[in-house]
Amino acid sequence: MGPVSSTVSAPASLLRARTAVGLAFGLNGALFSTFVSRVPDLRSGLDLGNGGLGVLLLMIAVGSLVALPTSGALVARFGAAAVVRSAAVLSVSGMALAAVAADVVGSVPVAAVGLVAQGAGIGAWDVAMNLEGAEVERRLGRTIMPRFHAGFSLGTVLGALLGVAVVALGVSMAPHLVVLGAAVLGAVLLATRTFLPVEPEPAPSGSAAAWREPRTLAVGVMVLAFAVAEGSANDWLTLALVDGYDVEHWVGVGGFALFVSAMTLGRLLGPVVLDRWGRAPCLWATAALSAVGLLLVVHGQVWPVVVVGIVAWGMGASLGFPVGMSAAADDPARAAARVSVVSTIGYAAFLGGPPLLGSLGDRVGTLPALQVVAVLMVPAAVAVLATRPVRAS
Repeated sequence: MGPVSSTVSAPASLLRARTAVGLAFGLNGALFSTFVSRVPDLRSGLDLGNGGLGVLLLMIAVGSLVALPTSGALVARFGAAAVVRSAAVLSVSGMALAAVAADVVGSVPVAAVGLVAQGAGIGAWDVAMNLEGAEVERRLGRTIMPRFHAGFSLGTVLGALLGVAVVALGVSMAPHLVVLGAAVLGAVLLATRTFLPVEPEPAPSGSAAAWREPRTLAVGVMVLAFAVAEGSANDWLTLALVDGYDVEHWVGVGGFALFVSAMTLGRLLGPVVLDRWGRAPCLWATAALSAVGLLLVVHGQVWPVVVVGIVAWGMGASLGFPVGMSAAADDPARAAARVSVVSTIGYAAFLGGPPLLGSLGDRVGTLPALQVVAVLMVPAAVAVLATRPVRAS
């Protein structure tokens, strides 16, 4: 069975908080994809090659990994709303600084500082909104976290579409990112006013202890494997289709769009099956679906099979990360430290996954390299047992 039974009704304040958390996820996604839409301008403005750009973009992951381990303690002390607001300020400011560095100053070091700040803001924002989402989910009495993550996916689509339009109009990077960032920041400040009035802990503790908990680490391993399944599509699916099947670039982009759509659909439908069948059975099914989908993409050879594989891969990758956040937050008293640990482990996939797959792709080809991701679904399936709901202590 699912974690808890569905409630008949919910207070208006709880429903407002649910909407606010959904907005926080969507705004986070929109901000991220807006920046991604201007990465080519970042490269040209700083006169970088692909290698230099890759190192520069790595600063975002570095900033996130620096912020993630302490974000749970900050939420425990100051509350999720305060951390989301501060993180949004840091993320928007860092993005704006990087844009100005490329558009106006032409300084790689200044851009790097901005991207580290942006990454730190992204990491803290991620932990805080997941903690708030887990608390809303707990009080509602039914699974809803995957739909918050679907909101992030929808936000990325909207941000990317807006980016396409702005680029087509010839607007330079700095005005685009500064104005959009200011709008997102204003919306975040308004949305977080209706977050739940959770009393912060005066002296949060247990962050270090959470790193020694077998269940928390196992949930982190599961999240990491599913994060690789998601992140590998973000980074390599388009190139894999182009290199492996010799298709036009737009076809590869279409394949990625299909993946994102399937993953979003999986997150929208996920709460229904999770509440009906429970976490472990659903995650076993999605891990298997993701592995089968990946193998169909690699070995399908004909487009109908490859398309089915992309859809299966996307839906299979959809639930691991959000369910992992819910599992880490099962005990409200220790949620902050545990979500911080699980997030840190999961984000390691976004730091180490792309270069490792890229290196393997240089040896065996971009498409065949994706088979490694299918293999990772085996330890993910074993670790799924750790996500079973536990009683709060």
